[in-house]
Amino acid sequence: MRDLTYPPIIVTAKVAFRALGLRFDLTGTERVPRTGGAVLAYNHVSYVDFVLGGYAAQPSHRLVRFMAKRELFDHRLTGPLMRSLHHIEVDRAEGTASYDEGVRYLRAGEIVGIFPEATISRSFEIKELKTGAVRMAAEAGVPVLPVVLWGTQRMYTKDHPRDFSRGKTIAIHVGEPLHPTGADPVAETAELHAAMSAMLDEAVRGYPAAEQPPGSWWLPASYGGSAPTPDEAARLDAEEKERRAARRAEREARTFRPE
Repeated sequence: MRDLTYPPIIVTAKVAFRALGLRFDLTGTERVPRTGGAVLAYNHVSYVDFVLGGYAAQPSHRLVRFMAKRELFDHRLTGPLMRSLHHIEVDRAEGTASYDEGVRYLRAGEIVGIFPEATISRSFEIKELKTGAVRMAAEAGVPVLPVVLWGTQRMYTKDHPRDFSRGKTIAIHVGEPLHPTGADPVAETAELHAAMSAMLDEAVRGYPAAEQPPGSWWLPASYGGSAPTPDEAARLDAEEKERRAARRAEREARTFRPE
């Protein structure tokens, strides 16, 4: 797989990271295999997780092929970029093709990045996970490595203005590899969820206290922050889904309105 775009994108990203004064707290990155396929299963707290999540594989000199929603590929600007980076398009209404493509990438020895929560967690805790990550890994015969990002939500996330001011710490923790067999995807996904939750707890507790005072909006309510609880976040997610459905129905009505 030829990569003409990815290397200069990485260089540009690293320059941007330095310009933003980002401080990286990396642990476990040596676990990302230097050869062969693997799934990196990330938590999802920010719109910039795609950019910063790839940093987990940099010490191993690997490129991550992210599975991303179709809308990014349909966009006139991001679409050509996503395809040039060999990311994998996901149609949420029909995921079979993207699943098969992910398995093909893994069997070809690629690192595939997946956000098994599917959407950003407004509570910043680990939401319910889809089983696709462990099923793909089992079918391709590769490991799943849990990866937790923390601090990215301070830059750009749902319901809050962007903040690209300097000096933020970004924690990226890579956990021990899991080796799903596919015999029980639900149980294996629960194991992945438990691993990610434990890693998230470590990341939150280990984050610089000066950057995460009690009551911070980016801190989960269970840690003394003012983020929505998981139940409140679920309600907000449902309301957002209803608004999107209403807008989609309105667009379709305008498009197919009889003359």
